[in-house]
Amino acid sequence: MTTSTPSAVLQQLHWRYATKRFDPTRQIPADTWAALEQALVLAPSSFGLQPWKFLVVDTPALRQQLRAASWGQSQVTDAARYVVLTGLRTTTVADVDRYLQRQCEVRGTTMESLAGYRSMIADFVAKGWASKDLAGWNARQVYIALGQFMASAALLGVDTCPMEGIDAAAYDRILGLEGTPYAALCGCAAGYRAADDKYAAAPKVRFPAAQLIEHR
Repeated sequence: MTTSTPSAVLQQLHWRYATKRFDPTRQIPADTWAALEQALVLAPSSFGLQPWKFLVVDTPALRQQLRAASWGQSQVTDAARYVVLTGLRTTTVADVDRYLQRQCEVRGTTMESLAGYRSMIADFVAKGWASKDLAGWNARQVYIALGQFMASAALLGVDTCPMEGIDAAAYDRILGLEGTPYAALCGCAAGYRAADDKYAAAPKVRFPAAQLIEHR
């Protein structure tokens, strides 16, 4: 079912930018934010394993600590919402089984019927190309979720700013992630642009499509 048009989608993608200054007085409506959380939940991942956890940080004291661990960038505290995206440090057969058990719950199937699929995924995790860097493989999945979150926000008229300028180790310490299966990878501020953010009206700097897209 089509709910938008090509021109409307492109309009919002042109409108979107990495917001540098947020209006701290504006909040995201509850239904809009609920949709954006679901955009994270619904993000695709390799084999559907979902090697992530998304931390929505609302506590002001924590936001202040994270700002200090983000080189003082104001987006962390001024945006209406701040999400820390984390990924699994590795992937194990137990993670595969957890996903397949959930699949059985949702689709009403059995683990026995998924034995071949389980074996294939487990073999890939143990011996496939990703096995050499499972943390990196998981991080790539997390960035898919980040992209879906930002695109969904743009379609809903919500500004975002992806935050990679962070001290990830400090984030882990502040958020109690040390010693857990998950590690902080990046953050994403969401809210509404401040009226004086000069970057809002700056033209996008992109290479021409002809240089980036080849038809073969």
